[in-house]
Amino acid sequence: MADLILYQRDYCHLCDQALAVMAEARAPDFDSVWVDDDAGLEERYGTRVPVLRDVRNGRELDWPFDASALRQFLEASL
Repeated sequence: MADLILYQRDYCHLCDQALAVMAEARAPDFDSVWVDDDAGLEERYGTRVPVLRDVRNGRELDWPFDASALRQFLEASL
């Protein structure tokens, strides 16, 4: 399991944008979790997706974020 999880939805254009930003920032490997079919995740993340979570410390980065904000988030997690 990766240290990062990207919570997202199927057919989500914002999620696609977040994936592009993550590629631009050269984010490390991450797991994708879809909230659509999980009532608990839907309640927690439903209106917030995409959300990047660092499972090591519980920090979360909500959309919208750019490559700079993502790099700062990742550096603070080290």
